[in-house]
Amino acid sequence: MLKKVIIVEDDVFLQDFYRIFFKRFGAEVLIMEDVDEILHELHSGNVDLIILDINLRNMMLFSKRIDGIMLSQHIKKNYAHLKVPILLVTAYPLNGFGDPLLEKSMADDYLLKPIADYNKLVEKINKLVFGQNER
Repeated sequence: MLKKVIIVEDDVFLQDFYRIFFKRFGAEVLIMEDVDEILHELHSGNVDLIILDINLRNMMLFSKRIDGIMLSQHIKKNYAHLKVPILLVTAYPLNGFGDPLLEKSMADDYLLKPIADYNKLVEKINKLVFGQNER
């Protein structure tokens, strides 16, 4: 059962989409844009998934502006023991650059915006959180 999902997304419409989408799973959705709050919530140990936009406008870590790739990398390096899967979301076509993006960010998977195929999102969540392979 999916309990808690952190959504790092600055688009208000997508925030609403995620709230509605994860209500279906009965999951608590935390919309966050502050790195300190995100890391504090990770320390709670109750986070099942992070959905992270790559293009973030106002994220700061150690007084330096960062994007979703850098935040993902920081979480994976410093909080690896928590084993929280990260799904990157981007509006930019990757044109075959998905693997290097995942390698650099250390994220577990990625998805392109706009999210038009909800089944694909469900499959990725099942794979990341529950270990169920895509069909």
